[in-house]
Amino acid sequence: MRGVETRIQEIRHKIFLEIARMAYHTEWPVEKHIEELPYKIIPGEVGNYRNDIFLERAIVGERLRLAMGLPYRSAAEHTSLSDHIEDADKEETYYTPPLINVIKFACNGCKDNHVLVTEGCQGCLAHPCVEVCPKGAISLDRYNGRSRIDYDKCISCGRCIDVCAYHAIIRQVRPCAAACGMDAIRTDENGKADIDYDRCVSCGMCLVNCPFGAIADKSQIFQVIRAIQSGKRVYAAVAPAFVGQFGAKVTPGKLRAAMKQLGFADVFEVAIGADLCAAQEAEDFLSEVPEKLPFMGTSCCPAWSVMAKKLFPEYANCISMALTPMTLTARLIKRQHPHAKVVFIGPCSAKKLEARRRTVRSEVDFVLTFEEMAGIFDAKHVDLQSIEEDPAGVNDASTDGRNFAVSGGVAKAVVNVIKSKYPDREVPVVNAEGLRECRQMMALAKAGKYDGYLLEGMACPGGCVAGAGTMQPIKRSQVAVNLYAKQANHQKADETEYVKELNKLVD
Repeated sequence: MRGVETRIQEIRHKIFLEIARMAYHTEWPVEKHIEELPYKIIPGEVGNYRNDIFLERAIVGERLRLAMGLPYRSAAEHTSLSDHIEDADKEETYYTPPLINVIKFACNGCKDNHVLVTEGCQGCLAHPCVEVCPKGAISLDRYNGRSRIDYDKCISCGRCIDVCAYHAIIRQVRPCAAACGMDAIRTDENGKADIDYDRCVSCGMCLVNCPFGAIADKSQIFQVIRAIQSGKRVYAAVAPAFVGQFGAKVTPGKLRAAMKQLGFADVFEVAIGADLCAAQEAEDFLSEVPEKLPFMGTSCCPAWSVMAKKLFPEYANCISMALTPMTLTARLIKRQHPHAKVVFIGPCSAKKLEARRRTVRSEVDFVLTFEEMAGIFDAKHVDLQSIEEDPAGVNDASTDGRNFAVSGGVAKAVVNVIKSKYPDREVPVVNAEGLRECRQMMALAKAGKYDGYLLEGMACPGGCVAGAGTMQPIKRSQVAVNLYAKQANHQKADETEYVKELNKLVD
């Protein structure tokens, strides 16, 4: 849960912090230092998180490898922690798939779709659970009158759950599987969670919902820092959801100053790319719906757009081909600074998947989450609360562009651009949050229920502010983004200076 500092968040932060420190200390031999880190992160003789300190260190070791962008090793592999660590500095190996990994020996092997009688059972006289069970799997304990289930007979139909007056019978679902809107989480032969990568869209919801911290994604912390150290001009493209992520008192000006202190050449708000995206999608909608396409889906959320194309391939062309805000911002930066390296810093693990696309890799060089960025700030002891504001100010983005981070904001931005050109044009809109809801929306669109509509899909419930790489409570983040958006000099996306560059960027 974002905004709650659990042991999992504590461990993740320590790992990102130590990887950043190792990158900064170029005099440290990386091969030797990474072997020592599990003992530094998990010190002592007794485990603090699990009963077995050796297991704790083994799990931390795999997390360290993934944070370096290296492959996860299974328990059967007998290689050293630093095996192939030199690959972390090779550009061609950045983000080799899979991006999201299950650390099998950290997985609890949670039961999935398991019907359970809890201690809340009162052993009632009616015992409707026994009466409705179609397989005779429920009987009463002769000593206390409570229900019990014979799992050799149970088919997990749930009829007993529906009739229990005390709600004493529950259905347990593996948390990562429940969070996965693509049904990509399976159970392997050992009862552990497994990811079907043909279905996975890297939204990261399994990652943030695993109570055992057994799922982790790869990072580019080490590579970003080394790129800055090499003298390259590295620019930060910061997603609209950044507001409030590093603390309520960390203003955009303070964040810009902190980024420059780390060595970034400059900082751009991706909200300017959101304005460009909204303008492009408005043009697409006006020219194609309903004459050429029955409906149009927005493009900015990569997990949603990949899901739609995977599960509804016959409607793939109905998802806007407009470039995403991340890509448009990166293009804008590289148009102004041809030799720049661009780091997208945002809330989303799916952006790492997007950055791997052949058409995007030349634009976006690295992707970091806010959570990973926090580790870098701490590694360099940057005090974001007290740092002086950067006088350069903020980018000229619109209110609508900044609100891309919140569910409903993308569609509103597109509609407002259309309305500014054609005030009488009615644009019906439907939006969905979470991939299960997005799938339902697409199913209804396929059935003809949304002909003429603009469909907004967000893989994360609440929008980008709820992405896997965020740190703050979702509602608080939504409020912070909305307040910052109101400070913009322009309301609509097509009113900014950057929109004049659109045709040059999409040619």
